[in-house]
Amino acid sequence: KGLPVLAPVTKDTATSLYTIPFHDGASLVLDVAGLLVWSTCEGGQSPAEIACSSPTCLLANAYPAPGCPAPSCGSDRHDKPCTAYPSNPVTGACAAGSLFHTRFAANTTDGNKPVSEVNVRVLAACAPSKLLASLPRGSTGVAGLAGSGLALPSQVASAQKVANKFLLCLPTGGPGVAIFGGGPLPWPQFTQSMDYTPLVAKGGSPAHYISARSIKVENTRVPISERALATGGVMLSTRLPYVLLRRDVYRPLVDAFTKALAAQPANGAPVARAVKPVAPFELCYDTKTLGNNPGGYWVPNVLLELDGGSDWALTGKNSMVDVKPGTACVAFVEMKGVDAGDGSAPAVILGGAQMEDFVLDFDMEKKRLGFLRLPHFTGCSSFNFARST
Repeated sequence: KGLPVLAPVTKDTATSLYTIPFHDGASLVLDVAGLLVWSTCEGGQSPAEIACSSPTCLLANAYPAPGCPAPSCGSDRHDKPCTAYPSNPVTGACAAGSLFHTRFAANTTDGNKPVSEVNVRVLAACAPSKLLASLPRGSTGVAGLAGSGLALPSQVASAQKVANKFLLCLPTGGPGVAIFGGGPLPWPQFTQSMDYTPLVAKGGSPAHYISARSIKVENTRVPISERALATGGVMLSTRLPYVLLRRDVYRPLVDAFTKALAAQPANGAPVARAVKPVAPFELCYDTKTLGNNPGGYWVPNVLLELDGGSDWALTGKNSMVDVKPGTACVAFVEMKGVDAGDGSAPAVILGGAQMEDFVLDFDMEKKRLGFLRLPHFTGCSSFNFARST
């Protein structure tokens, strides 16, 4: 049994996306809902000899991305090489590409620090450079982290003989950390008391979903039915830096948040002064009129009551986003083109900002998600990346 594999996570300030080093100076964008590992192939990598009809090719095309061509082997299926269809998580664009063998150059870890260098053999899809549009400067592709067979966690698990799970700690600044293959978990003084909630399947997608029973603002339940939240579920996404909400969830939550913020001065908070909204946000405020505390801006806490009985708490650090000097907006955005109650769309999509400085333990084998907010005096960037010699 091998050791888990460790990679530092960097947040790109221009795009709010997260990257990990992959090999030879190349970095890949982390996509929690991504199905494949893909990168550009200008180096002339030779395709892997994988037939279109093979089980591996079926895995690569098990979940066609919206708008991508339906994979087909045609009548010459036994001789035809496999074609995959990598997609850009930001633009939604996709392209046809062959599969090739590459390596994930990283370190093994004991959960506390790096132990030794390792090259993990990974099967990736080739993509044209135009597929890099809107991704961080210098990145060469995407590392999908979904529950699919050719996503990075599954491939590391197979190559390293470790568990099919990964830990993610997304940073607000400094390096975060990704650990593929299980524990022991870092920060044991905190993670031993980690909360867990089931990972659920929605619509045949391998993306990671959890279920919420209710939403509270402070201690007041928002008038959203449990059925509305169950329809579509709560999806986790790293391609967005904010929360996307279906209309039947968005309107009651925003109204409750506004009401609670207006009531805060009675408890000693400053009076928040609204300013002109900055798209795509509806509620924006003058930062000088928002108090600060260790949890970020002094705004009402939003609590998602999850299956399993634990709450995912969004403090001002996770529910507000600075859009320009002096202006911060409530990081809730209404989904466009989706009807209220439409079960084909998630009820809630939690973005990167809502996961920052949380330790998230995605366990595809036990079908559960562990989550823990790190205390404000530590954080993802406190992981020890120095390897002892």
